[in-house]
Amino acid sequence: METRKITKDDFDEIVEVIDRWWGGPISTFAHPIFFWELGDNALVVEDDGQLIGFLLGFIVFKAPKTGYVHLVGIHPDHRRKGVGRVLYEKFSERCEALGCVRMKAITTPGNEGSIRFHEAVGWTSDESEDYAGRGRRRVVFTRALNPKSE
Repeated sequence: METRKITKDDFDEIVEVIDRWWGGPISTFAHPIFFWELGDNALVVEDDGQLIGFLLGFIVFKAPKTGYVHLVGIHPDHRRKGVGRVLYEKFSERCEALGCVRMKAITTPGNEGSIRFHEAVGWTSDESEDYAGRGRRRVVFTRALNPKSE
């Protein structure tokens, strides 16, 4: 597996495969802003030249400086093989090197796969009742970092 920074060709492929990988309509979450404006830290994983995973994430500069994981996708044939863990490790390392003090991600309460994954890789979770608007609960994941430099 090779992990590297996202390219425009990668983004175009992600938009084409994401609904299939997620098993439903999710492509609107792969908004072009996550490539053009916020893509400096987005990552992909390839295996023998084939895209098998991606992480769309960015840095939030508001205190506390945070690495935010927006969207992750893993090819169905490559799940439970460490692809997600590699993406999270590489993104966390990048965020730490850029001075982030924590990581953050969000999901819906029924997304058990996401909840189990985040807990397995050492993130803490807290359910927030009105996080996404009145009555729209979300599970908020965080993990502390030890920033290396600014």
